[in-house]
Amino acid sequence: MSSTSKAPRAAWRVIPDIDGVPLLVPLVLTAIVLIAGICRAIPEDMIGGLAVIVGLGMLLGPLGNRLPIVSRIGGGALVCLMAPSILVYAKVFDGNTVKAVAALMKQANFLYFVIATLVVGSILGMSRKLMIGGLVRIFPPLVAGTAAAVTVGLGVAMLFGNSFHRSLFYIVVPILGGGIGEGVIPLSSGYASALGGEPGSYVAELIPAAIIGNIAAIVTAGVLRRLGDRRPQLDGGGRLVHESVPELIVPQQETPPEREPNYALGVLMITGLFVFASLLGKLIHLPAPVVVIILAVLCKLAGVFPPAVEADARAVYTIISRFFIFPTMVGLGMVYLPLNNVMAVLSVGYVITCTAVVLTMALTGFLVGKAIGMYPVDAALVTVCHSGLGGTGDVAILSAADRMNLMPFAQISTRIGGVTTVITAAWLIRLLG
Repeated sequence: MSSTSKAPRAAWRVIPDIDGVPLLVPLVLTAIVLIAGICRAIPEDMIGGLAVIVGLGMLLGPLGNRLPIVSRIGGGALVCLMAPSILVYAKVFDGNTVKAVAALMKQANFLYFVIATLVVGSILGMSRKLMIGGLVRIFPPLVAGTAAAVTVGLGVAMLFGNSFHRSLFYIVVPILGGGIGEGVIPLSSGYASALGGEPGSYVAELIPAAIIGNIAAIVTAGVLRRLGDRRPQLDGGGRLVHESVPELIVPQQETPPEREPNYALGVLMITGLFVFASLLGKLIHLPAPVVVIILAVLCKLAGVFPPAVEADARAVYTIISRFFIFPTMVGLGMVYLPLNNVMAVLSVGYVITCTAVVLTMALTGFLVGKAIGMYPVDAALVTVCHSGLGGTGDVAILSAADRMNLMPFAQISTRIGGVTTVITAAWLIRLLG
C-alpha cells in the first residue's frame, strides 16, 4: 500500500469517533440536512424524516450518555427526547424540518413500526416458560402500583390546594391513561360527554400531566438502571423472573443452523402480524398494538414459526434496538412532546404531584415484584411504564434503562393499564359530575 493511500486513514484516526465512526461524518451530513431545512429543501416524506432523526440521534444520543449527571438519569434517551422538543418550542427548527419528521413519525407511522419490531422480535426471541412466568406475575405489581399511585397522587395534589375532582381527573388519571392518542383523546371525549363542552377544550388540560409524568418516568428509569448496576442481585437485565425458580427452568432449545438472517422475511413477519392485528382489531374492537402482543404470544406458545424464521424477526429487532432507538427518540421529541402545553400550567406543586405518582408506581412495583420472586428493578420498570405516554413512553422509558427486551411486558402494562384507567375514569366522572 502506498504512503499516499495511508495518509487519509491516518488523518481519520485523529478525529474523535462515535462507536468507531469518525464524528465528522455524521456531523457534516447532519449539518447539510439542517441547512436543507432552512432552505426548505428536505423532502417531507420518509427519506427526509429519516435524514433528520438519524443524524440528530447519532449526535445527541452519545452526547447524553457522556454528560455528567444526565448520563445517570436517562442519558442519551433523555437528551434525544428533550433537546429536540425544546428546540421546536424555541422555533429553532424550520417548519420544513418538523414537517419531514412528522411525515415519517405520523403519516408513515414509523413509531408503530419500531414498537411492533420490539414487541414481535423480543417475544419470538424469548423462552416460552420465562415468557409465561413474566406474563402471570406482571399483574400484581401493576394493580398494586396503580392503586398506590392514585392514592398518593390524590393526597399530594390536594395538599397543594387542588380539589379532589381536579386532582383525580386532570392530574392523576392522564398520567395513568396510556398516552395521548390512547388516553388523553378518549378521556377528553368522555369528559365532554359527561360535563358538556368540546373535547378539544379538555385536551389542553390533560396533556401537561401526561407529559410531565412521562419525563419523570424516564428519569426514574435511568435511576433504576443505576441501581441495577450497583446491586446486580436486584437486576434481571431484562428478565422479570428468576430462572432458578423450578417451574420456570428453561430447557435447552434447538439452535437454528448458522445462516445469514433473512431481514426481508423478518420485516414481513413483523409488519404482517401488525396488519393481521389491525384486521382482527376491527372485529374485536381492540387497538392493533394490543392485538399484536396477543398474536405474537400465541405464535410463540404454539410454535407456529420454526426457530430459523423466529431468528429473522429477532435479527430485525436487534438492528432497531441497537441503532434506531435514539433517532426514534428525536422524532418523538419533535412531534409528540409539545412543551407549550406544559409551560402553560407549570408550577412546583403540579410537578411534585406528577412526580409522586410516577415514583409511587415504581416503588410499589419494586417492592411487590421482589415479594413475589421477580427481579425488582425490572418489575419496577415495567410498572412505571404505566405512567408513560403510551407506546411513545415505553420506548423512551426502556431506552433510558437500556431494557428494550422488556417491551412486550411494558406494552401490556401501558395498554391494559391505560384502557382500564380510561374506562374507569369515564364512568366515575359521570357518577361524580
